[in-house]
Amino acid sequence: MAMAARLLRRTLRATEVAPRFLSASYGLVQRAAYASGGIVDVGQPTPQSHPELLADGEITPGISKEEYISRRKKLLEVLPEKSLAIIASAGQQMMTDVVPYPFRQNGDYLYITGCMQPGGVAVLSEETGLCMFMPDTDKEDVVWQGQTAGVDAAVEFFKADKAFPLSHMQKILPEMIERSKGVYHNVKTSSSSYKNLDAFRRASLNNKVKDLTYYTDELRWIKSKAEIKLMRESASIVSQSLLQTMLLSRTHKEESQLAAKIEYECKMRGAQRMAFHPVVGGGANASVIHYSRNDRKIKTGDLLLMDVGCEYHGYLSDLTRTWPPCGRFSPAQEELYSLILETNKECIKLCKPGTSINEIHSHSVKMLIKGFQELGILEKGKSIQYNYLNPTAIGHSLGMDIHDSVTLPKDKPLEPGVVITIEPGVYIPPAPILNESAPGRYRGIGIRIEDEVLITEDGHELLTASVPKEISHLTTLMSMGSEPAADGHELRAACS
Repeated sequence: MAMAARLLRRTLRATEVAPRFLSASYGLVQRAAYASGGIVDVGQPTPQSHPELLADGEITPGISKEEYISRRKKLLEVLPEKSLAIIASAGQQMMTDVVPYPFRQNGDYLYITGCMQPGGVAVLSEETGLCMFMPDTDKEDVVWQGQTAGVDAAVEFFKADKAFPLSHMQKILPEMIERSKGVYHNVKTSSSSYKNLDAFRRASLNNKVKDLTYYTDELRWIKSKAEIKLMRESASIVSQSLLQTMLLSRTHKEESQLAAKIEYECKMRGAQRMAFHPVVGGGANASVIHYSRNDRKIKTGDLLLMDVGCEYHGYLSDLTRTWPPCGRFSPAQEELYSLILETNKECIKLCKPGTSINEIHSHSVKMLIKGFQELGILEKGKSIQYNYLNPTAIGHSLGMDIHDSVTLPKDKPLEPGVVITIEPGVYIPPAPILNESAPGRYRGIGIRIEDEVLITEDGHELLTASVPKEISHLTTLMSMGSEPAADGHELRAACS
């Protein structure tokens, strides 16, 4: 370990170092002063470089260094004694051989470190605290990619207890693995940078390696006050943006135009990116649950389904509305829509501490089966065919990922601070695909109404309540004469 310490010292400039004892087992490790005049670029916004985004003491917008330190402490408390947690950052995905896709950080790595950059590995234990292995960069990397965080920023900005270049991990991590009783890592986002180490392989053969995800999912299940504030803002941004897009749909009939509109509106309101590729399905396209082509023209009389969400400083929103751009529901559309709306509203009423997503889902299934049977879409005594009409669950946990805390059981009681979606739907293709039976007038109709719900001490708070979903409100919205005269003429022609 003395060699590792010497290697680290060589990476630091002698004029900026200050000694710091880290632990007896790792000897003396020095670190560079974070700033020596001016603003230091650590590869992401800081309170000094972006005071309009971050307050003093925040590592990411809205989340303080104390909250990150508390998260690490809580993770160590829930892990078995003498455990070692290894969390790799997301890798950079390439569009071509040299052009990268926009980067999005792995939720667990961001939750524990606050670092929004690729290539790092975080290691956490009671003995060492947070140890961050940071990517090695050179001047050529900076020319092409810009500044990134190194060992200095890991200690000074991200508040790691130790930091080393990633190239030194093979000399340092094996001993940490061997000293632990159990090694926990995120199986789905694991990295070959540590999985190929002999010590990790031996630990795996000895059944010492376990999945960390359940423990991080447990921590991320209940949101802090700071997280809830960010999620409210994310929901507000997508709600305002969808309302503007709904208005535009009266005169602009291309799915691609509306996909562009929602992304524009979200980013103009402060979102960093969309939470997922928007679903913009007109007519029969709405019956495809994860429709993504967004390349068709919406016909007169068609319903339009838009499932959208945005990301606001690491926290996501998820919202769906279905409406008739020409301002009128057909009788068949209104019958189906009324059933889905009633189910949405009744299930939201059930959202409170102590109930579970499973219980709410069961209630939704009973309501929809009964309604489908009354409409003649589902034959009595053939409830098994319900899944042909709606194969989705009533909702899911929401947070730093769209499907957040997915390893937790669906019968886990809801608690204050949990955010879930409620999204009943019906998806009837133009022609039978899974032997579903439906009268012709319902064919080619897809409807989903999705809201975000925050569980509170005495019930719930509807985060997406500002977006209309009542039939009367939707038809009024689509008939509003707020467009210029030329667009108003186009609107009248489209609905004639």
